[in-house]
Amino acid sequence: MKTTATTLALLLAGTTTAFSQDAAEADADGDGMVSLAELQGLYTDFPEASLEEGFAQVDIDGDGLLNDDEIALARESGIFPPAG
Repeated sequence: MKTTATTLALLLAGTTTAFSQDAAEADADGDGMVSLAELQGLYTDFPEASLEEGFAQVDIDGDGLLNDDEIALARESGIFPPAG
């Protein structure tokens, strides 16, 4: 059981890091947050309606920007896969 938990933690950490790197790349204005417009630039192959819906789901504080915690939530929940 301990091995399974450790493996899962490592997998989640790796995927979160991948998305965080993508998010940093998407942060065009360098404010440390990712807007919907910036996310659209990252996920050019994603249907716009799906992207808007996913963004709304993880924008917990409703400020129109994704902070580090919201980005981690998006990645860990599988809402946004690594870009590429």
